Amino acid sequence: MARVKTGRYPAELAPSAVEALRKLGGHWPDRELAVSLNRMLCKTGDGESWTTVRVREMRERLGIPEYDAAKVDVPMISLTKAAETLGICVGSAKSLAKKGILPATQILPGSQWMVPVEALTSEAVRIGVQGVADRRPKFYEDYQYDKVVRLPGL
Repeated sequence: MARVKTGRYPAELAPSAVEALRKLGGHWPDRELAVSLNRMLCKTGDGESWTTVRVREMRERLGIPEYDAAKVDVPMISLTKAAETLGICVGSAKSLAKKGILPATQILPGSQWMVPVEALTSEAVRIGVQGVADRRPKFYEDYQYDKVVRLPGL
């Protein structure tokens, strides 16, 4: 029996594009929806990959409202933005979310993680981020600086 390659989305778990748009529509802008649909291996009717324009057209055809950040009762950000705000990598943020330290949810497997903005300042998240920072090398900034290509005159 063939195994699913690492990082691949299993074909049997792939939802239909209509089902995915009905669940994800209104939670994310069209660009993020296109990324999620492509990540979940959903194809358009003609077998093409999703673009922002195709998502908008399908969303309008289905009558799904556009994402509006002003109408959201609890402000949410993506896991990538949360990791950037916390000063950790996305992998560490995902690890904190899977452990339940960072309250993040995923509507469908393969879709964007949703993190409440106010959760980033909680004590549990702060302790979790400190644990990630404690695992870093002693001279973390110098270690990162050595990996940067330095161009003369810049």
